[in-house]
Amino acid sequence: MNYNIRRSCLLSTRTNLLFDLYTWNPLSFLFLVFVFFVDLLSDKREIGDKVVILLQFKMDSTEASMNEMDRSGAKSFFQTAPPLKNGHLISEKLKDFVRRNSEGVAPRGIVCVTSGGTTVPLEQRCVRYIDNFSSGHRGAASTEYFVKAGYAVIFVHRRGSYQPYCRYLPEDSFLDFVQLDEESNIQVPDAHAATVRKAIREYHKAVGEGLLLKLPFTTIFEYLQILQLVATSINCFGCNSMFYLAAAVSDFYVPWESMAKHKIQSASGPLDMRLNQVPKTLSVLRKEWAPAAFCVSFKLETDPDILTQKADAALKKYGMHVVVANLLANYKEEVVVVTQNEKTTVRRNSTDEDLEKQLIGLLTERHSDYINQSGTQSNCQ
Repeated sequence: MNYNIRRSCLLSTRTNLLFDLYTWNPLSFLFLVFVFFVDLLSDKREIGDKVVILLQFKMDSTEASMNEMDRSGAKSFFQTAPPLKNGHLISEKLKDFVRRNSEGVAPRGIVCVTSGGTTVPLEQRCVRYIDNFSSGHRGAASTEYFVKAGYAVIFVHRRGSYQPYCRYLPEDSFLDFVQLDEESNIQVPDAHAATVRKAIREYHKAVGEGLLLKLPFTTIFEYLQILQLVATSINCFGCNSMFYLAAAVSDFYVPWESMAKHKIQSASGPLDMRLNQVPKTLSVLRKEWAPAAFCVSFKLETDPDILTQKADAALKKYGMHVVVANLLANYKEEVVVVTQNEKTTVRRNSTDEDLEKQLIGLLTERHSDYINQSGTQSNCQ
């Protein structure tokens, strides 16, 4: 065991720390008691002013244990998950996208934006599922502002959720906002013409310049497998890469091997089903898949009294660089950007402006600072 023991001068002893250690590991407790008293006898100062031992190694060991659990859980999840459909095609698209955006003397920044909610199928031939609802509006809007900031964006999105450059199009049927003229030519009514023209122009510009790659998912199995593919593909960008994890990801799932193969029959009576916890892949992403990337995650709560506390915990637990904390009641109006050193409130300036404009502006500044501090170069071949 690596006893990473840090000593600090305090005015009083902390015997409660030793008691806490005893409940955690009795052998380590006995060892440290021995070290403590040997050190005590060798010091000429009064006991009240004695140097006490801070048990930093306990925290380090606990963190290492949690990381190993996350790694083991992720490995088990991927080994038992159904194969990703079109996985080879997705890999090829990612390879081409990375190659195109890594050419030149100074490769551009690249960001993976995840958006929308994942589903948890209850049957292998799925009829019923549990859904983490998210419209995907924030991810779609953020993608547009990342492109404007010069980033190449991999948009990992839920099928049917909001799409970049389509947010302001009418939500009604496509047939409701086009019409035929006297010669049966398709036209867009004047009320929607400017919006449609702008959406088409900006979308094709982003795609044509190689700045936008869209990868859809539906289930939690698809989402995590695609996220792993993206992370390992853009790892070569080093600190120039970013993850903006705005998707609403399921916390629980039914393992594929224990899932019913066919539709669950209601005639069998009440449904009793055990759900497993989805492995915490954020720490695996940070430490293994893309360790040099700048990582931004989101924390949504309904209770304002615990919001920043939860964000701080996520920051430390998963090693995120930024956690964007928001409340369900006003997430479109205000967010709190939490880092190790500060908490910055971001509000949209008016009802005609996206909150994401301010948010992405702040995050790109933080990413630029991170790149300058890291000093590492991309290594994409």
